[in-house]
Amino acid sequence: MPEPRIALATTRDLEVLDADEESLLAHLSQADVVAWEEAVDWGGYAAVILRSTWNYTEHLDDFLAWLERVDAVTRLWNPLPVLRWNTDKRYLADAAAAGIPTVPTVFVEPGEQAPADALAGRVVVKPTVGAGSKGAKLFHDDPAGATEHVAALHAMGKVAMIQPYLDQVDDQGETALVYIGGEFSHAARKAAILSRDMSWSTGIYADEKVVAAQATPAERELADRILTTLPGIVPEAADLAYARIDLLPTADGPVVLELELTEPSLFLGLDPEAPARAAAAFARLLA
Repeated sequence: MPEPRIALATTRDLEVLDADEESLLAHLSQADVVAWEEAVDWGGYAAVILRSTWNYTEHLDDFLAWLERVDAVTRLWNPLPVLRWNTDKRYLADAAAAGIPTVPTVFVEPGEQAPADALAGRVVVKPTVGAGSKGAKLFHDDPAGATEHVAALHAMGKVAMIQPYLDQVDDQGETALVYIGGEFSHAARKAAILSRDMSWSTGIYADEKVVAAQATPAERELADRILTTLPGIVPEAADLAYARIDLLPTADGPVVLELELTEPSLFLGLDPEAPARAAAAFARLLA
């Protein structure tokens, strides 16, 4: 009987194998890396795990339809209801309503005007469906520029979101806590991107400076609490193959910038044991 196989879903727009996938393949012999756009018998795989499907933000309807098709013929991770919820950053409103401290966010639907007070000071304007900093711009005391960018996003059919720029990130960076198979694995620190010139070596996401980090007790407490809170928002979030929780520092403690449950980089190369740990957790999904 053939060995059950796992598909690690990527995109054909990524010309070079992602480092996470490369490290996983070294420990996960039953895995293939397959572009989500390809005509593949997905039912031939015992599980499909989303990894570097980073162009989905430009093809959301097609991507969601593909997820539905895959979910109908095999096991999909993370679970489909989680992916539907997490592909639009309006999930932050649900998280905040559940008592999770988040970056204050104003959402502006096409046809709506942004509140003047949301545009004051140093603010970030970006689409609610986006990844890798695409479409995100930083404005400093420039309400007119921020309003123009909101209008540009609306013209593309996108919902805009406005957040204050939390400037402690410039000195302390952003902390990403990685959970695999429901257990904390490791943490990374990412330098601020929007306050400096961005580069795009892959064309899909902005280049990041990422280093290994030790999560603080406050960061661990918040991230752990988020994972126990999520099933109250999306019940299927009780069964996650992976999660990355991105936190920003404030004077009052860490707050959530993003809950990465769809296709996050897991920064496996920053922890010598992380690739094997992730491969073992993914292999258990076949049981």
